[in-house]
Parts: sequence; structure tokens; C-alpha cells
Amino acid sequence: MATKTAAQRRAQAKADYDAFLAACPSRQLLERISNKWVALILAALGGGGPHPSGVDCPDEPRPMRYSELSRTLAGVSQKMLTQTLRSLERDGLVTRTVTATVPVTVTYELTDLGLSLYRVVRGIKEWAEEHMGEVLANRERYDARAS
Repeated sequence: MATKTAAQRRAQAKADYDAFLAACPSRQLLERISNKWVALILAALGGGGPHPSGVDCPDEPRPMRYSELSRTLAGVSQKMLTQTLRSLERDGLVTRTVTATVPVTVTYELTDLGLSLYRVVRGIKEWAEEHMGEVLANRERYDARAS
């Protein structure tokens, strides 16, 4: 059996993970990371959420307790937050640390892989916040023409 060069192995890996192909497993990952709760959890853990000190510290990743994440992510249910954190931990994007205290302390933080994804998600979040006014105006114009 012939051995492959590093370039051939990279080319094969790229071909194996082509999201335009129906059977590509990267579609599952794209589905997961396009979830709003995933994006918001990554943003919060990456430093894009409110800091407990009250001082804005953007892009300063930090561990957060479950209750702090829950307060930061207005509208997330306990079930959804738990499921999303578990899936992020399973994918290696978040680590969960349990400290034996009374009561038990559980913290979550981004892994290096999660931090690399956070950098991408941060830009999308910022874009959405910056352009929401334009999008709302466009929706109004469209709806007015449609009715």
C-alpha cells in the first residue's frame, strides 16, 4: 500500500469534510454552532457578556458558574442551558469543572477549540447588534409592500 504525503492527507481530509455533500458530518456541527444558545453561551464565556465587576471587559475569556450563565442569557430555560452546555462539552468546546464545596461549585469555560469558534461567533453577534435597526426597517418595508 502506497503511503500518502502530508499534502495528499490534507487534500483527502478536506474532501472528507465538504459541508455541501449531504453525508458530510460537518453538517451536524454547522447545525449545532448555528444555534442561538450556542452562540450566546460562547459569547458570554468569551467575555462578551456582562462582567460581575460591572466593568466591561470584552474579549477576556473567563470561567462562569451555571447560575451566572443563566442570569446572563435572558430567556434560556434550565433544560436548554443544560442540554447546550453538555453538547458543547461533548464537542470539546467547553470544559466543566466541579469543585467539592458546599454547595458544589460548577464552572464552565472555553477550551482552545471553543475560543477559536468564539472569535468567529463574536463577529456575527456584533454584526447582528450593529445592523438590527436596518434589518427591522427592511422587514417593515417588505411587509408594507406584501400587504
